[in-house]
Amino acid sequence: MAIFVIKVTTNKEDRALELISDKVSKKKLAVYSLTRPHGLRGYIFLEALDRESAEEAAFNLPYVKGIIGKTLVYDEIKNMLTPNIEEIKIDKGDIVEIIGEPFKKEKAKVIRVDKQKGEVVVSLLNAVVPIPVTVKIDNVRVIRREEHEANRDKEKNHEEDRDNNKETGERKRLVPEQQSLSSDENVFENISTEGEQQ
Repeated sequence: MAIFVIKVTTNKEDRALELISDKVSKKKLAVYSLTRPHGLRGYIFLEALDRESAEEAAFNLPYVKGIIGKTLVYDEIKNMLTPNIEEIKIDKGDIVEIIGEPFKKEKAKVIRVDKQKGEVVVSLLNAVVPIPVTVKIDNVRVIRREEHEANRDKEKNHEEDRDNNKETGERKRLVPEQQSLSSDENVFENISTEGEQQ
């Protein structure tokens, strides 16, 4: 049992995989698995009992160019088959650029993130009517994070608070002076009432 590398037409890997799979099912060939690793363009891996079974599975099919001579073992391709789990940092409110069709190069604002499904719901910024569009997380690139805007807003609010504190501080200083004036007025009232009594 060995793993064979099949050269196929670039961007037609999925179609070639389907054609090989159909042929293997119909002819009941000794092929155990077929895979197209994410990010590897122009190649498919086929696990078969022997080279003859692999050649028969790939022979005379559209999009299939041939089998590469060297066979592989699982350890050599293990890193291509196991998914890399990366922490995706996309949050609600981020501005993203869509890098996949049909909205390629459009800018959008993230409305909702569903990390379990690997999708984000975005609202296109240049659209006349805001319509929510669901896009795979792989098809967006973060341009601007909400944190930057939040930090800018915090700094702006902090400056406003400082300005407000200066104003309220001046008012607080004025209030005791006003109280002292009112106590002087009481003294004047007392004097005036004493004068009236005499």
